[in-house]
Amino acid sequence: MRQLLLAALSGVLFGFGLGLSGMANPDKVLNFLDLAGSWDPSLALVMGGALLVTLPGYAWTRHRQARDNSATAGTTPDRIDHPLLVGSALFGIGWGIVGLCPGPAFANLARGSGEALIFVAAMIAGAQLARAFARR
Repeated sequence: MRQLLLAALSGVLFGFGLGLSGMANPDKVLNFLDLAGSWDPSLALVMGGALLVTLPGYAWTRHRQARDNSATAGTTPDRIDHPLLVGSALFGIGWGIVGLCPGPAFANLARGSGEALIFVAAMIAGAQLARAFARR
């Protein structure tokens, strides 16, 4: 129950941060990616701020996992391979076309955005297609 509450609190905090920083706005993200046009560097500042807040948590987790050998193995790729590179490229292309990645898309769902609904449905369909393809 405690983990569920922490996950819910983290999600609410993340969504609030996305909304407050403007990162749930696809136009802001697309302007960050438009280096030759109306470039908006604020996304880099938000990412930098997120790293400053996150790094101590990762350091604490690493220290904790070093003491506790029950940490789950296999949560990150063991090597950089073709599926990882192709999946990463497709993720980046989709993000660049629409200006949304999963976090902001779900935040926009809460606002009732039709575009976000289509994006999330397509994202789920793509994930299911990838899962079916990987089983072959």
